[in-house]
Amino acid sequence: MPTTRPSRRSSTQTRTSSDGGARVRLIEATAKVMRDEGYAAATSRRVAAEAGVKQALVYYYFPTMDDLFVEVLRTGAEVSLERMRAALTDDDPLRTLWIINSDTRLSALSTEFMALANHRKAIRTELKTYAERVRDIEAAAVTVALRTRGIDLDEYPPVAISMLIAQTARSICNEEAVGVSAGHEQMRALVERHLDRLAAASAPSNP
Repeated sequence: MPTTRPSRRSSTQTRTSSDGGARVRLIEATAKVMRDEGYAAATSRRVAAEAGVKQALVYYYFPTMDDLFVEVLRTGAEVSLERMRAALTDDDPLRTLWIINSDTRLSALSTEFMALANHRKAIRTELKTYAERVRDIEAAAVTVALRTRGIDLDEYPPVAISMLIAQTARSICNEEAVGVSAGHEQMRALVERHLDRLAAASAPSNP
């Protein structure tokens, strides 16, 4: 009788269901090592040890380390993009963007990917795609917020305002990561004051 070879899809499903989540653990372990120790520390041996699996499994699921890095970036990107989309319907989208971009855990991993992108074309391409999607979502959220408050969008371009909010928050995170704190308290206070004023401007007035 002829032997029927399993389809590629069924093989993948069998692999996924029988590996005890090894692939997911490798992705999570890589993100953790990059965040805590830097991308240079994320070797196949180190990642496997962190995930609690054999080193050979790294290349079983990911032909190259670049493939693993790209998957880590994509996985984290989808989570971040969902958080960004939520800002579009938040009562105070400007403050939401400030809070999201002030997350030091996300900032640390983003910094590592930026450094890695300088050496890996595949990472640079993926990071560019992600960054452009983020910028579009942030600008859309700010557009909604400014229009609601009756602010002139020509004088205050939403994409520029979104960049001011996001880049200021990320810069503070990056500086704090290396021990710099001068001016941070004052900058946060300044941003918070303006966010409070904008939030108040959109609140309905009492008759």
